[in-house]
Amino acid sequence: MTQTEDPAGPVRSARLVLASASPRRLALLQQAGIEPDALLPADIDETPHKSETPRELARRLAREKLAVAGAAARRRDDMREAYLIAADTVVAVGRRVLPKTELPDEAADCLRLLSGRQHRVYTAICLLSPRDARRERVVETRVRFKRLSAREIDAYLASDEWRGKAGGYAIQGLAGAFVVKLVGSHSAVVGLPLYETLSLLEGEGFPVRQSWGQPL
Repeated sequence: MTQTEDPAGPVRSARLVLASASPRRLALLQQAGIEPDALLPADIDETPHKSETPRELARRLAREKLAVAGAAARRRDDMREAYLIAADTVVAVGRRVLPKTELPDEAADCLRLLSGRQHRVYTAICLLSPRDARRERVVETRVRFKRLSAREIDAYLASDEWRGKAGGYAIQGLAGAFVVKLVGSHSAVVGLPLYETLSLLEGEGFPVRQSWGQPL
């Protein structure tokens, strides 16, 4: 819980809910000095709609996660006036959306497709303020992989880091060694664009730097 000054009077508590069960998104918030008061993951259908672009998909899924988590939070007395953050990350080659891989064959197919070429990662971040103001951003990052040998792909599959990851890889882990070039936000590829997230929070009055030991 973070204390913030209320212009109308005494200090009050600013609470934050992260609408995710992702340990990576939680770790990124903690890296920025923010500890969520609650995690409210939203279970939604992530199947792309027909003719939906990867950017549109990321935005829609983040909005839907925010709506589900927001409804749950507003039913709780302790979270009724909390800030809520939801995010979704989509990895794409052209208009082709790559899956969150659960099987080795899926991950191998993704890695072979990404080998030696550029792909795009779209991460949408949505914020709901205590005043029910909604703000959002979509961050696009271009990533180019080196050409991967069969031995490299097999070794990466053996690491199990690909499991549950969009595009079949985790850039913050071993797959970081595959990246030849990145244009955009590294933290967005991991799962939460820190600059944009903190900008949205600060714009709605959340004290993002209080834990840094600096006056607001």
